[in-house]
Amino acid sequence: MEATPGRERLIEQFKADGLNVMFGNPGTVEQGFLDAVDAAEDFHYVLALQETVAAGIADGYARATGGAALLQLHSGVGLGNGIGMMYQSLRGHTPLVVVAGDAGVRYDAMDAQMASDLVAMAKPVTKYATRVTDRHSVLRTVRRAVKIALTPPRGPVFVALPMDVLDELNSEPVLPTAVPLTDVAPSPASVGRAAELLASAERPVILVGDGVSLSGAQRELVAVAELLGADVYEVDSSEVNIAASHPLRRGQTGHMFGPHSKELVAGADGVLIVGTYVFPEVFPELENPFGPGAKVVHIDLNAYEIAKNHPVDLGLAADPKQALHALAGVLERRLSPQRRAAAASRLDARTRERALAARGTDTGEDATPMAVFLRTLAERTGGDLIVFDEALTTSPLVTRYLPPERPGDYHLTRGGSLGVGFPGAVGAKLARPDRLVVGFAGDGGSMYTYQALWTAVRHGIDAKFVVCNNRKYRLLDDNIAQYWRERGIPEHGFPGSFDLSHPEIDFAGLARALGAGGTRVEKPDEAIAAVGRMLEHPGPFLVDVQI
Repeated sequence: MEATPGRERLIEQFKADGLNVMFGNPGTVEQGFLDAVDAAEDFHYVLALQETVAAGIADGYARATGGAALLQLHSGVGLGNGIGMMYQSLRGHTPLVVVAGDAGVRYDAMDAQMASDLVAMAKPVTKYATRVTDRHSVLRTVRRAVKIALTPPRGPVFVALPMDVLDELNSEPVLPTAVPLTDVAPSPASVGRAAELLASAERPVILVGDGVSLSGAQRELVAVAELLGADVYEVDSSEVNIAASHPLRRGQTGHMFGPHSKELVAGADGVLIVGTYVFPEVFPELENPFGPGAKVVHIDLNAYEIAKNHPVDLGLAADPKQALHALAGVLERRLSPQRRAAAASRLDARTRERALAARGTDTGEDATPMAVFLRTLAERTGGDLIVFDEALTTSPLVTRYLPPERPGDYHLTRGGSLGVGFPGAVGAKLARPDRLVVGFAGDGGSMYTYQALWTAVRHGIDAKFVVCNNRKYRLLDDNIAQYWRERGIPEHGFPGSFDLSHPEIDFAGLARALGAGGTRVEKPDEAIAAVGRMLEHPGPFLVDVQI
């Protein structure tokens, strides 16, 4: 094969793997590579004004496509900017292929400007991090990284690309990366054992995470839940693993306080865990949260998570779709008429509870600007939109009017850091140009990555944005109130560092300054018109809704 500069051959390798869109922010040590990117056919560079924004857009793009996304960062300083968002991708199992340049192998001994150990920086927030130092192994190394990123448990990977290595002639073959298939079914004996442990449960509970969504196991999950009559709680969950309208779905366990999760599962005598780790709280329960004698079965492709924190009776390293399908088949054959009747009774009870709750939702909250905005948006769209949800304390209201029903229609923030909502919406809209995409973020979270609107305008990405504006980091108010209660500290004023009310931020004005449209909603009667303006505006548009 005729030798060409490594920087050009690298682009061909990315294209062979379907990575023909690169998100990034440029830098000097990548200039030769980016010059080649500019000249390449059928390869597109999406420019962000800061690396955190680029990483967030790439994350949203990967989540919306279900595949990998390519992210370029600038050496150590750019990698440092992107690390917080890469942590989101690590916790959320997003397959990001992250590359960053450095001045060159020949300069390693000089310890010069911008010199840093990029691999050491990237390791804590990636599945795999390496640096290419030989021109004969550039594409081989990149294929290895792509394979690792896409093999469950998925996650970000990092490759440092020295300029001098990319400048050298390269004759490596360009080949599509071979990603191993992981649709592994458990053995009949292990499925039989799982059914035996769960079939006799009178108070069954199922805990699920995004491993269900990744394997496309939503239908199989529902089948097992209905056969057992089991409540389903979402744990490490940011995608649609079970439709919000299903009567057995009981919501999220939460990500802050372990005692809350323990309260939800302590009474269960049979627990099925699928596609998640338990539990992801910031302040987890250190003791076993499951009740004495409870039978626990854990199914996950990620064997590391099985019994990582709490003991289980049976762990199955298997694809959730295959395992749940097999489990449903065994339960169909083994459940006694009495167990089937009990399961049906539990399902019927939850169905009636859901109906009663729906009748009681017409409260004064419906008259707030945000409720009117969301209700109008739901009515105008029929719920046919993709929601990227970083509304945090406003999320219950968002999902009340725009419930997560269909896989791919809802993405929730994950990982604990702020700023993913707006760039995530940009990435999702780029991936799904045929769909209406609306990103929700709090006023605090939106300011982490507000520059994402500029990228949307520059590249003609018609995403819509909503600021849930309560003039504070409201989640911190709620969390410190819990902290005070647990420690018997009398309530008092919230820390001033939680307050964002002064100086007031003109979010609509900022949107217009970045080239997007924008409007502000202060009163309920303004919300209806704002929805119309947002939907009719030809391009990115932001609505600042006062709470």
